[in-house]
Amino acid sequence: MDVNRGEAVAILGASGSGKSTLLGLLAGLDQASSGEVRLLDQPLTEMDEDARAQLRLGRVGFVFQSFQLLRGLSALENVYLPLKLSARRDAREQAAQLLREVGLGQRLGHQPAQLSGGEQQRVAIARAFAGPPEVLFADEPTGNLDQATGKQIEDLLFDLRNRHATALVMVTHEPRLAERCDRILQLEAGRIA
Repeated sequence: MDVNRGEAVAILGASGSGKSTLLGLLAGLDQASSGEVRLLDQPLTEMDEDARAQLRLGRVGFVFQSFQLLRGLSALENVYLPLKLSARRDAREQAAQLLREVGLGQRLGHQPAQLSGGEQQRVAIARAFAGPPEVLFADEPTGNLDQATGKQIEDLLFDLRNRHATALVMVTHEPRLAERCDRILQLEAGRIA
């Protein structure tokens, strides 16, 4: 499969069909046992973990169903950290701006436990777009949210994707969300149908 710059691709399939595994392989979080995986035109299958992490830094974003925020850090610090690791001079200001863009300008100092699920997912989206990334991988980004909050997160995700011309590869069980993508891939027993 190929994903072009700015393209949104949804990956659908039954539970256990391999959707999250495929996402992990495409992002270089998991190592393929055979075949070739290229990310940003680089052969992931020939890289060690450090090289894959260096490739992802500032160029690849992630949004996980379970948010994956660092509990001991504030919303601002969760977004600031990847910017700082990318050696951005304006990391703190950029993190604050991203949080304002996702509607959390008044919650910068709050830790994840002090935020609702929707607010935590907005922090995760702000963090994911900190690069801004060339590719964003999203694993069930609205899966843990109520319908109204899920719709807000969905709109925010696609708005930021459009503004930054970011390629989006998203695993979802929601046909409505998949229909907003340019292309839908169906997985069946670990294979693209």
